[in-house]
Amino acid sequence: MLVKTFGSTVQGVHATIVTVETAVAPGVNFFMVGLPDSAVKESHHRIEAALKHHGYRIPGKRIVVNMAPANIRKEGSSYDLAIAIGILAATGQISPARVGRYMIMGEVSLDGGLQPVRGALPIAVKAREAGFEGFILPEANAREAAVVNQLKVYGVKNIRQVIDFFNGNATLTPVTVDTRADFFARVDQIDVDFSDVKGQENIKRAMEVAAAGGHNILLIGSPGSGKTMIARRLPGILPPPTLQEALETTKIYSVAGKLQDNSSLLAVRPFRNPHHTVSDIALVGGGTYPMPGEISLAHNGVLFLDELPEFKRSVLEVLRQPLEDRVMTVNRARFSVSYPAGFMLVASMNPCPCGYYNHPEKDCACGSNNVQKYLHRISGPLLDRIDIHIEVTPVPFEEMNAHKPAESSRKIRERVIRARQRQSERYAADKGTYCNAQMKNKHLREACSISSAGSLLLKTAMEKLDLSARAYDRILKVARTIADIDHSDDIQVEHLAEAIHYRSLDRSSWALG
Repeated sequence: MLVKTFGSTVQGVHATIVTVETAVAPGVNFFMVGLPDSAVKESHHRIEAALKHHGYRIPGKRIVVNMAPANIRKEGSSYDLAIAIGILAATGQISPARVGRYMIMGEVSLDGGLQPVRGALPIAVKAREAGFEGFILPEANAREAAVVNQLKVYGVKNIRQVIDFFNGNATLTPVTVDTRADFFARVDQIDVDFSDVKGQENIKRAMEVAAAGGHNILLIGSPGSGKTMIARRLPGILPPPTLQEALETTKIYSVAGKLQDNSSLLAVRPFRNPHHTVSDIALVGGGTYPMPGEISLAHNGVLFLDELPEFKRSVLEVLRQPLEDRVMTVNRARFSVSYPAGFMLVASMNPCPCGYYNHPEKDCACGSNNVQKYLHRISGPLLDRIDIHIEVTPVPFEEMNAHKPAESSRKIRERVIRARQRQSERYAADKGTYCNAQMKNKHLREACSISSAGSLLLKTAMEKLDLSARAYDRILKVARTIADIDHSDDIQVEHLAEAIHYRSLDRSSWALG
């Protein structure tokens, strides 16, 4: 007897249906074909123990399990449940009438319990597209999959519930999630607030500008000056994610297995903070069995690289392409997968090896040559992709001890949202451009025209501060964002002056003398 059950594999953040064909014939042996990996092959032993625990068995016949399409490698233990149900249906131990109408996924424990799987959300999306009546999966993944409407999602604890369901001896209750209500109830949540930061008004302003235009930013300052504290508060002033952005981000976390049990959509923009010992594969994604890296986990959010010069040069260089293209493609001999990587880069660093160059109270013991050598650990092409460089100085005791209330993240976020709305209208006709940081050359000509006084200021700054040529476009982009925050249609002289202030590392005299 031949029975077909259905599971799915995930490539990138998209699912592909896998047909599990189970054929039973006279003879003895168990064969599994269709390019399964070791974890899939081992399912035979897990299934056998689980069925025996619940009073069922794998009969001593010739059983062939084919997983189609055979040219795609099947990885992991999430096919256990589909294979087990196929074997039971093909051997007449459960009714085969309805098994083909459901997507079935789940790792089976030896006692029949079901362990959570990766990629439940993109699999649920695919199941709805393919017209399946429902999706049966472990209870821990049920809310994640139930985000997809117009699909019945059944969360089960053990294989016995599934067997009784297909035999008509029990019913399963679909898990329902009011996706919009659940999302909008949490979308304005702010965990850490800028009101907690004493002083540093110029740095807060720089972070507001970065958030308003989607600009990458580098914070340079001595240890304890507040770089990390400020960076962690950036997601709270970014515009709340849209429902579509939340779905994209949740898909990535689902594929990576990073979602907590019984969670649904991620309603808060992600903040990823990898350690400087991270490998290039862990940062950008890949591996023998490709998985999303930190830059994809930061999609629609913030990637924070603390102590930037301490990262390996090879790790930093692989960031260059994703920063431009907002996508990371992993190529293999037989296939390639792509992961979204639309993130804001926030980096911090000490100004020198000892950390006290330009410190108002402590002396630097490094010398200008060591300072320059330290800075050169970061390549020019990478710095070229960071629009704002700002120096962070320690907060004086008087400001730390003051009880003056600081501006909250919600107030700053309101200005950021208004500035982003202006940019959305400006780039509405250009798909793929959403903020000033993504401006193309044609946008620079159209949206960044400056007056003769502005041209003179920029020319003087380029000459007097010896700014590099790459700083020119960056200054215009940042000035355009500052103008948007001020609701100005034109870039004024004061907007240019502030943007020039945000190019510390482009000054050839920086760290000399």
